[in-house]
Amino acid sequence: MAKLYFYYSAMNAGKTTHLLQSSHNYRERGMKTLILSSSLDDRFGKGVVKSRIGIHSPSIIFNQSENLFELISQQPAVDCILVDEAQFLSKAQVYQLTDIVDQIQVPVLAYGLRTDFQGELFEGSQYLLAWADELRELKTICHTGKKATMVVRIDETGKAIKTGAQIQIGGNERYVSVSRAEYKRIFHDQGSIKPSQISLPLEDM
Repeated sequence: MAKLYFYYSAMNAGKTTHLLQSSHNYRERGMKTLILSSSLDDRFGKGVVKSRIGIHSPSIIFNQSENLFELISQQPAVDCILVDEAQFLSKAQVYQLTDIVDQIQVPVLAYGLRTDFQGELFEGSQYLLAWADELRELKTICHTGKKATMVVRIDETGKAIKTGAQIQIGGNERYVSVSRAEYKRIFHDQGSIKPSQISLPLEDM
């Protein structure tokens, strides 16, 4: 039976690598996959999903007003749909993913951040947490050695940024994943963090 899966984490947990590996596993077995990516994230070019370790794949771009059920209905039949940066989905789009699962009977694997730099849920993540059939956390570790669950936005000096737009595309030069305790320390103490203190997936430690 098809399901909607939400793989969530802080940054640098290997979400895109996991997505691309999952797609590869399907294709190795002669099955077809379709990768969707948000138009908001064009760091590696339009229509490209790329991990930090360099592996990449073409993708179908969607914007925040796109009807994903209609988009998928117009594509050739596939065995699995994978969504990168799923935190950028709208509430309506998450509902459309549930329709894809329930009506077309195609599994959907959505990968994204759970919370933003202020500790608030993204819209897409909120409704994936509410409506997904299965929730799976991809774990990463803080520079303190604890599990990282929060994301800090930093400026060029490493100082934490506390205000601003929820969505600001960036990588290690802009965001650092930390534990909840470290997140509170940084924000309470006006702390700074070095861009070199990035987190790593637990399996890489």
